[in-house]
Order: sequence, then structure tokens, then C-alpha cells
Amino acid sequence: MAETTAPITHKRVLNIAIPIVISNATVPILGAVDTGVVGQMGEAAPIGAVGIGAIILTAIYWVFGFLRMGTTGLTSQAHGAGRTGEVAAMFTRAMMIGLSAGLAIILLQIPIFYGAFLISPASSEVESLARDYMAIRVWSAPAVIALYGVTGWLIAQERTRAVLLLQVVMNGINIILDLWFVLGIGWGIEGVAFATFIAEWSGLALGLWLCRGVLKSPAWKDWPRVFDRDRLTLMMAVNRDILLRSLMLQAIFVSFLFTAGDFGDAELAANQVLMQFLHITAYALDGFAFAAEALVGQAMGQRNRADLRRSAVLSSFWGVIITTGLTLSFALFGGAIIDLMTTSGEVRSEARNYLIYMILAPVAGIAAWMLDGIFIGATRAQDMRNMMAISLVVYVFAAMLLVPDYGNHGLWIALLISFVARGLTLGLRYPALEAEVGRAAPE
Repeated sequence: MAETTAPITHKRVLNIAIPIVISNATVPILGAVDTGVVGQMGEAAPIGAVGIGAIILTAIYWVFGFLRMGTTGLTSQAHGAGRTGEVAAMFTRAMMIGLSAGLAIILLQIPIFYGAFLISPASSEVESLARDYMAIRVWSAPAVIALYGVTGWLIAQERTRAVLLLQVVMNGINIILDLWFVLGIGWGIEGVAFATFIAEWSGLALGLWLCRGVLKSPAWKDWPRVFDRDRLTLMMAVNRDILLRSLMLQAIFVSFLFTAGDFGDAELAANQVLMQFLHITAYALDGFAFAAEALVGQAMGQRNRADLRRSAVLSSFWGVIITTGLTLSFALFGGAIIDLMTTSGEVRSEARNYLIYMILAPVAGIAAWMLDGIFIGATRAQDMRNMMAISLVVYVFAAMLLVPDYGNHGLWIALLISFVARGLTLGLRYPALEAEVGRAAPE
């Protein structure tokens, strides 16, 4: 955990990014297996129950996604500055927050689930099965949220191969137990839930083993440092602003989906299909945004302006390369991808009407995605919060102006405009970020 002095190179950026890209590629595989094994039961209700149950739990856990981002930014800065004691203390704080948040969800599960089903109503059969599924999976909430902290802490130190190992092992255990519990033993949706429960706790156990180095040092339980008021206040402020930023981003997407519901079932389904293109884009760019988080954070910790700029430029360079590839791929193969996602002729036709927006989406969003990584590494969460607020207002006004005349086309244009607004506003704040670093690297 000594101060990082290695030069910022393309190889270093790729070494951080590629394991994350591969790790993200395993996520949809797990979802497909979950759906596939339940689908073998031959009934619709279990498929819907696992789907809605997983969505609700994911949304609840997502609220605590700030722990991953905040931990990466603060830990990378401490790592870059060579403050090994603070790196260890960040690990302990992240674990305490993650485990405590998970325990709170377990204790409050009844009102939380009640509220969730008020927002996402389902048939009585689907809701009953979904509650059975969620009643099992919720007991791994502490593991899931604590893993956000583990992941952020590892990324901050460029240990993304460990993150890849963690994801592959956890998803592998989940898939194997899915097949055994559901197809072998016949446990149905309870089998899917138990498989995920075991996999998530196994993931935390592996994560702690991967972080065993810090646990061998007494620094992780240096309680005066762990509970230092100034450090805790900073961590709470960063996490608060990231949470607010994320809630506003979610508000954009939720309002997008709700507004799309007014256009009819076919257009709503087409939008859901096209959203998968955005997920693909996010999964592909995450690795390079994470590279920016780690390298920018370390440069901030060293107060090295030249390394900060080079980290931002090189990670964004590769982000642009990926964006170009995605745009070309969506232009050439977008129709085939749509056909793989749905067999409905009507939905296929509607989705093709709006494919142009998916071709443009990576270009419209590249600046926002990469600058998010840069500002997370710099722990400038207040800027992220404020610029997201501006982007939300821009989206609302664009939607109000465009949707009445252009319908679903106007809705997609408003969404892309919000991407551009976020990238532009964050870009305007970047010079101030550099100015705050304090010194340039020695020649």
C-alpha cells in the first residue's frame, strides 16, 4: 500500500479496465440462467415472481451503491498519498456501513416489501411467490452491501483482477446451485433464492480473503482513526452527495419508463428491449470509468496535476475507442440484436423505429460516463450532485417540449439530451478540479 509512483500508461489503464469489462459480461449470464431454470417448471407465475422479486431487491440494494463509489474515491486518494493507515481504516468503515445497512434491511423487510408491492403490483399468485423468494434472499443483504465496499476498496488499488475473480466465483456458485436446487432437487423458486443467498455470502467470504492483507495489519482496527470525526464527516458528505446524484439519475429513467407506458404496449416493450443497448454500453464503459476513478484518485492523493490530467485523458481515450465500436456495432447489427431479444414481430418493428437513438446513445453519453469516473476518483461528489440536478431539469423541460408533438421519439431525444447536458456541465467543472490539485508533477 505504498505510494503509487508507476507512470500512467495505456497498459496500466487496460490492466484496470479489462477485468471489469469481463466481470460485467458475467452478469446477464446469471440472469439468463435464473430465468431458464425457473422456466423449466412450465408455469408463468414462478418466472414473474423471480423477476419481480429480483428487481425489487436490486432496487433496494442499489440505494447503497454510493458505498462502492465513495469507497473507491476516498481509498484511492489515501493509497496515492501513501497513507496506509487511512486505506485500512476505509476498509473497516466500508464493512461497518455495509453490514449495518444490510441488517437494517432485514429488520425493516416487512414495511419495505409492503411498499415495494404497492409501487409494483402483481397478481396474488406472483406476489405470494415473490414474497417467498425475497424472504430467503433478504438474509444476504449484509453480504451484498458489504461487497460494494470490498469492490470499491479493491478497485481503488487497481486490483480489478481480484474483482473479476470475485464475480466469476460468486456467479459460478450461483449457477451451479441453481441447476442443483431447482432441476435436481425440485425446490422451485426457493431453490433459486437459496442459491443466490449462498453465493452472496460465499462472495463476501472470498472478498474478505482477497483483502486478508489488510486484516493481518493492526491498522484496520485502529479505532481512533476509524472513528475520526473529520474523516467520517467527509465520508458521509461524499456518500450523501453520490446518493442524491444517483436518485436523480434513477428519477430520469423511472419517469422515462412510466411515460413510455402511455404510448401503448408495443412501444413500451420496444423501449424495454432498447434499454438493453444502454446496459451493454454501461457494462462496456464501466471498466474505463473505474480506471479513471482509481488513477484520478491516486493522482489527487499525490496532488499531482499532470498525472490527474493524463489519467483522465488516457482512460477517456479508451472510452472513446469503445464508444466508436459500440456505435458501429449497433448500426450494423442492431436489428439482429433486437431479433435475439424478442420474437414479437410488432415489438421488433417498433424497436427498429427507434434504433437510431441507440446508435447515438454511446456518443451522447460518453462524456457523462467518463467524467462520472473522473469526479468519483476526485471525490467531487457535490459537483456530481449539482450537475445531475441541472441535467434532470433539462430532461424534464425537453420531455415537456418534445413528447407532446413527437411522442416516443421525443422521449428518446429528451433522454439523450440529458446525457449531453450531464457531460457538458461536468466538463465545465473539470478545470476547477485541476486547479484544486495544487501542484504539477515534476518534469
